[in-house]
Amino acid sequence: MTAANFDAVRGANLGTPPPLPEGGLRIIPLGGLGAIGRNMTVFEFGGKLLVVDCGVLFPDTADQPGVDLILPDFAPILDRLEDVQAIVLTHGHEDHIGAVPYLLAHKSDIPLVGSQFTLALIEAKLAERRITPYTLTVAEGQRERLGPFELEFFAVNHSIPDALAVAIRTEAGLVLHTGDFKMDQLPLDGRITDLAGFARLGAEGVDLLLSDSTNAEIPGFVTPEKEIGPVLGSIFHKAKGRIIVASFASHVHRVQQVLDAAEENGRKVALIGRSMVRNMGIARDLGLLRVKAHQVVNLEDAANLPPDEIVLMSTGSQGEPMSALGRMATGDHRHITIAPGDTVVLASSLVPGNETSVYRVINQLARAGATVIHKDVAKVHVSGHAPAGELLYLLNVVKPSNLMPVHGEWRHLRAHARLGVESGVQADRVVLCEDGDVVDLVEGHAKLVGHVKSRYVYVDGLAIGDVGESLLTERRVLGDGGFIAVTVVVDSVTGKVVGGPMLSAKGFSEDPAAFDPALPLVTDALDKAALEGVTDSHQLQQIVRRVVGRWVNEAYRRRPMIVPTVLEV
Repeated sequence: MTAANFDAVRGANLGTPPPLPEGGLRIIPLGGLGAIGRNMTVFEFGGKLLVVDCGVLFPDTADQPGVDLILPDFAPILDRLEDVQAIVLTHGHEDHIGAVPYLLAHKSDIPLVGSQFTLALIEAKLAERRITPYTLTVAEGQRERLGPFELEFFAVNHSIPDALAVAIRTEAGLVLHTGDFKMDQLPLDGRITDLAGFARLGAEGVDLLLSDSTNAEIPGFVTPEKEIGPVLGSIFHKAKGRIIVASFASHVHRVQQVLDAAEENGRKVALIGRSMVRNMGIARDLGLLRVKAHQVVNLEDAANLPPDEIVLMSTGSQGEPMSALGRMATGDHRHITIAPGDTVVLASSLVPGNETSVYRVINQLARAGATVIHKDVAKVHVSGHAPAGELLYLLNVVKPSNLMPVHGEWRHLRAHARLGVESGVQADRVVLCEDGDVVDLVEGHAKLVGHVKSRYVYVDGLAIGDVGESLLTERRVLGDGGFIAVTVVVDSVTGKVVGGPMLSAKGFSEDPAAFDPALPLVTDALDKAALEGVTDSHQLQQIVRRVVGRWVNEAYRRRPMIVPTVLEV
């Protein structure tokens, strides 16, 4: 579908979807469209549901202050959990598995289907919540039938081991969901994306392709992971002091390269961060991470080694304030203080939306005297997602009748849609969606047929879903403009001011006399209201709010939160 046609459909205000036609397959993305994260897609056929991925989105600290995680909205399927045949997990990244514990809190016996490493990661996460899941371990080349859904799994290369694509066969047709993938031809583990398998599906006839869009704007082909190892080796060889490497806690291949570079340069490695320690322990137990005897030391032993004999492998590559590297940057880490002579390597790409946080951490580290190396100055990371050249390759191999770009912001989805049309997919067979849209595959044609409510569900401490947009707006106002409380005592009969006004402020001005000019304005406005016969306390509070708000705006060009209290005596 062209952008113009899509906007026309969107402008038509999609309503409640009609009943699914007999023999049709319904696809409802509940996350992963319009943002990088919160990936979750629901498939419906014959009255049964299949969920592919169930991940979290990490909040923007400026727009979503105080929020810990953002979940998909489970509401569209909560009354149908008995119909869910399984949750298929394409790989073990948090944006694909992180919301599973929250969904299983509603029904703990929904089967989880995934590769060995993926299930090991989610089982460890669920164990912390005392949930023992039903699991089915699958591998590439394997087929499984779950209700009316026949699944076939394919190896794909990504920035985590054991990633899978899944083909879903029903009587409505054949759907291929790539999950996250790239086409590294020289992967560190020798496990390449199964193009031969995809070509076989293409020959069979793929009715709908759901494909990773993250790097659809980037031309060309991905750089092999093998090129990162020598760069890390060179950095380690030149470093004279302590080395700190930050990466995703699930990037086993990057940790392996760090271990190898450390070994070559006579350094020990200490893993920092709970998720890093847990995930690498799982990877080692499964034989996915090669660790030589005595090569890894604990943090206490690392502190006693000379700086030129240690590498610290840490979480926090996305600037997360509470991560190990984030706390090092602010000087809040219990064991590690950044010092001149340290070399910090950020071995990851920037997830869209995290740029400000990452560069803040880089500046804090540089201020403390560290040499900071990131992907803009050295080849210390390559993306785990296929760029445009590889997406075109996949489109030409699979030859889908319909394309639905997934996993990306709007610019990524549109770029992927253009690639689809260029590769020969008919424009009216390219379905651009946002979370909550409902797509029906009927007689080989995928069409947008309606929309279900799909809001952001915020996790705030132990509260899930209690925080809404209005509360976040209040938090942003508090953060930007501060807080002013005004208390006035009025006569309950006449409405005249008999006490105050008293004004206190937080996060606005440190001058206790800053608001003195506003106080007589409040008194005059309330006395005028009394003469006009206004005695309702709510109306009087609104008068106070308007008067103080107008004065603050004129005097300071600020819009703080103003909370008036009118007491009657």
